[in-house]
Amino acid sequence: MLNGIENTVVKTHGLDELGIAREAPTHWNPPAPVLYEHAVRRGEGLIAEGGPLAVDTGVHTGRSPHDKFLVDEPCSRDRIWWGEYNQPMSEAAFDRIWERQRAYLADKELFVQDCYGGADPRFRLPVRIVTQYAWHSLFVRDLLIRESDEAALRDFRPEFTIVDTPDFEADPATDGTPSGTFILINLARKLVLIGGTEYAGEIKKSVFSILNYLLPLRGVLGMHCSANYGEDRDDVALFFGLSGTGKTTLSTSPDRTLIGDDEHGWGDDGVFNFEGGCYAKAIRVREETEPEIFATTRRFGTILENVVIDPKTRRLDLDSAALTENTRAGYPITHLPRADTRGVAGHPRQIFFLTYDAFGVLPPIAKLTAEQAMFHYLAGYTSKVAGTETGVTEPQLVFSPCFGGPFLPLRPREYAELLGRKIDRHEVRCWLVNTGINGGPYGIGKRIAMPVTRSLIQAALSGELDDVPARTDDSFHISRLASCPGLAAEVLDPRASWSDPEAYDRKAAELAARFRENHDRTRQA
Repeated sequence: MLNGIENTVVKTHGLDELGIAREAPTHWNPPAPVLYEHAVRRGEGLIAEGGPLAVDTGVHTGRSPHDKFLVDEPCSRDRIWWGEYNQPMSEAAFDRIWERQRAYLADKELFVQDCYGGADPRFRLPVRIVTQYAWHSLFVRDLLIRESDEAALRDFRPEFTIVDTPDFEADPATDGTPSGTFILINLARKLVLIGGTEYAGEIKKSVFSILNYLLPLRGVLGMHCSANYGEDRDDVALFFGLSGTGKTTLSTSPDRTLIGDDEHGWGDDGVFNFEGGCYAKAIRVREETEPEIFATTRRFGTILENVVIDPKTRRLDLDSAALTENTRAGYPITHLPRADTRGVAGHPRQIFFLTYDAFGVLPPIAKLTAEQAMFHYLAGYTSKVAGTETGVTEPQLVFSPCFGGPFLPLRPREYAELLGRKIDRHEVRCWLVNTGINGGPYGIGKRIAMPVTRSLIQAALSGELDDVPARTDDSFHISRLASCPGLAAEVLDPRASWSDPEAYDRKAAELAARFRENHDRTRQA
């Protein structure tokens, strides 16, 4: 017992196998109520009205991509797509940090969760996550796939281990890191080290990166997408997109069943969720427009990151961006009324590439041929939404290959070729959906209303758009629809929505040039 909180099962295979000496308690796979008690006892968060745990991630309110490194070692060296997203670190530098981090852990109270990445038992990855914070352990328990069998937990052998210590930092002068923050992936040692950041999203994205390295070797495509299905598990739709483009919102639909909201695999038998929970943007979530997600912000077990809370009344202010625009709700998928807890389904019938176009140039929906789909998959165009990464305060144009460049250890064309074969084999219909600006560029135009986007998605899913005439636009590699049932022409045609059509033409030419420049770079990658 510790302060009235009972410790949990002693493990057969413990932290001694990692060389971590223990002089303080280690809590193995504690459930949510116990983690709540620890988090409150340690001053990590407050219990808000309705039951969620509200936490503040401090300086880091988003990912720190410039602090992520892959260890340059012989086993994986020739396969890695080295560059902006995969910076190399020497084995010696990794070992120096790990030696100091191990020593740091010796007298720290630790929390361990043994989980899986991947709902399909044939491809799931056993992962052990060792955290310094109780709420990070709850985050992992919410977001990954739990092992509920006690005997299996006692004998759990991780294939990868993630060690997360927000209060331990690297030394840039000796370690060669840009800052004290570090996210280090060692594929040979099957070990991930995270430090100097309280942002829990680094943990889940590390698991995603590992799966994106391992699974293509087995013919499984890792995808940065949400997924749902209609009347049966064979009516699957995928929603690709970077954070802030609407993956979670659009896939969480009252008339469809959610498979997962962020990361999936696509194998020979269909798609499967990599996770067991959801990580939704919480800023300005409305009960009227996003009732399912709104309800999770009032549930026990949900973690609210950087959501403003009144310390006296414990009431939430979901509209406030006082801490960051990137407020988040992390919750188990079981918090949603229509979610498939098995996390597996058939092959997709429809793929939607979501983009937040801050230029205000792209239509709210466009058809894509298979060739056009490959162009947009490799481009991964969007405008990075404020707060998603440290230092981003307003939308910035970005091309992120496969709609997930930061999480791709391999070269983009390896993923694209795998996706292309699957699209051809299963005759998947593809669409580009702009969830960004209409009526002018950012600062003048307005964001396309979510009900409009939902109606367009529904029209595509129901087949209403299949026979609508479309005009090929070679500048943007899309097929523009001539009409859409129930939608005004000026909404479907972005040029007509601008007060100055010539200004639209100039902005469109500017964006088209950026597409061409990116395409030339991508061909060389």
